[in-house]
Amino acid sequence: MQIDFLGAADCVTGSRHLVTWGGQRVLLDCGMFQGFKVLRERNWQPPTPDILAADAVLLSHAHLDHSGWLPVLVRHGWRGPIYTSPATRDLAEVLLLDAAHLQEEDARRANRYGYSRHTKALPLFTQADAKRAIGQMVAVPENRTRAVGKGPLQFTLRPAGHLLGACSIVLECEGERLLFSGDLGRQNDLLMKPPTPLDHADVVLMESTYGNRLHPREDIAGVLADIIHASIRRGGSVLMPAFAVGRAQALLLVLQRLKAQGEIPSHLPIFLDSPMAVEATALYRKYRRQLRVPEREMQQLCDGVHLVTTPAQSQRLVRSQTGAHLPAVIISASGMATGGRVLHHLKAMAPDDRHHIVFAGFQVGGSRGASLVGGAREVKIHGEWVPVRAPVTHLEGFSGHADANELMKWLGQASPPPRQTFIVHGEPEAADALRQRVARELQWPVRVPPVGGRFTP
Repeated sequence: MQIDFLGAADCVTGSRHLVTWGGQRVLLDCGMFQGFKVLRERNWQPPTPDILAADAVLLSHAHLDHSGWLPVLVRHGWRGPIYTSPATRDLAEVLLLDAAHLQEEDARRANRYGYSRHTKALPLFTQADAKRAIGQMVAVPENRTRAVGKGPLQFTLRPAGHLLGACSIVLECEGERLLFSGDLGRQNDLLMKPPTPLDHADVVLMESTYGNRLHPREDIAGVLADIIHASIRRGGSVLMPAFAVGRAQALLLVLQRLKAQGEIPSHLPIFLDSPMAVEATALYRKYRRQLRVPEREMQQLCDGVHLVTTPAQSQRLVRSQTGAHLPAVIISASGMATGGRVLHHLKAMAPDDRHHIVFAGFQVGGSRGASLVGGAREVKIHGEWVPVRAPVTHLEGFSGHADANELMKWLGQASPPPRQTFIVHGEPEAADALRQRVARELQWPVRVPPVGGRFTP
């Protein structure tokens, strides 16, 4: 067994782990780097010959930091199968096509208005690239073992919570077992069931997104209700940048429950300004059996919600939040304010202290969302600096990631212990904090691999 850590080894994005075993080679995840520019620039490096020689990609879930480099890989000629769960396959189609569209639009806008530093701005990948990647995806049911091609390597996808269709990946060969956690969900998530317990693995690749943090013990629904009431009293609205997949649905669920309980006005307009979130919501209904939410609530998730689908509708909504207006709650993507329609809302609402901006969940370092929750008084949007006078709140309780205690509890279920554990997918402080806890509390061999590191555990 040989493992090459090609991404998410010194940061929390760009998940890519190449496993060579039993004469076969598989890539665990194929994600894009996000956040700081020094990381984003890695996305433009071409695939290495080792990656292009992979027999297959095993995809843990649809988030772009795990799936977003697949179109780049296929554009460079890779034609192998991409194995993933049925729900992840459907969500990845929505996410990849939307990401390609946004990149094409951003490149056109940069070229039109001349704010790119390059002679000609180009998208990282196009919609045609995304469609080719989607065409190579093979849906494999959870908890069903399948061979990788005709070799001895086998894999099983185990539900991991976190996101619709998200799975941990078990690789087996010659009587040994490697387990890649993927991103683990919480024990008491709003939408998802808890992750499948860890039983046994010889080698574990463990995520550490929240490796140094615990989720706050706060009533997030109550905090959100207070923010909404305060904004209404000021004559303002609440803008919620949200991931279109998972977070938008959780926010809608909480808002519908607050209305039903009389905690916020029943007539308060709620706008979902994200065509991708509308599509994703339909998929959450399709795969409702994977959720912990009653069917009735899922069917009523968008009752009374204004679904903003066309660009013209979105532009009218943006204009409605300047000057005199009716208070509202606006949910728009992207969740870290790195692109999408939410940027137009931010430009209109951030300079006005009547409004309130609420980020729900993890904000990767270097993202616009991280800057705002860190107290930035101005942010750069579409080449211009926008002042931030609206209050900004970070509700980490909406995160879909297991926190440090939940990660440790999941690891502690292994019997017998693995002979080696690798801590991946975390900022340096988070990864090292989890490493120290594993070494101290479980007394396992554990290390944080460097990016580009190669190990034969």
